[in-house]
Amino acid sequence: MADKTATMKLRKGLRQRLRYLFQKHFWGIDIAPTAWIAVDAYIDRTNPLGIHIEADCVIDRQAIILSHDFTRGIRPHTRIGEGTWIGPRAVIMPGVTIGKNCRVLPGAVVLKDVADCETVAGNPANPEHVPA
Repeated sequence: MADKTATMKLRKGLRQRLRYLFQKHFWGIDIAPTAWIAVDAYIDRTNPLGIHIEADCVIDRQAIILSHDFTRGIRPHTRIGEGTWIGPRAVIMPGVTIGKNCRVLPGAVVLKDVADCETVAGNPANPEHVPA
């Protein structure tokens, strides 16, 4: 018998659907329609064209995804791969690429690229910080 939580799909509420349409068509953020983004997650609006979120991603509550760095005067692209889960209050810094099927545990601060199928935790995020 399959695990119910693994097969359960997250449903988008009306507020999430409207936010998706607004982010996609008004700001120009590259978001797949199957991505689930919590209502209180922060997606950078300073450089919206620099955000790329692929299909079946889950961005949990109060996560932050940035795509600008005014201290260095750069606007790099931030990419989140297909099937990735970003935990609550995790921070994805500008210019980071997260591979497919990755897990960013709650509260992690991701400063460097994450390879496919990797789990990272901590500040700075590192696969060695993942609890056993």
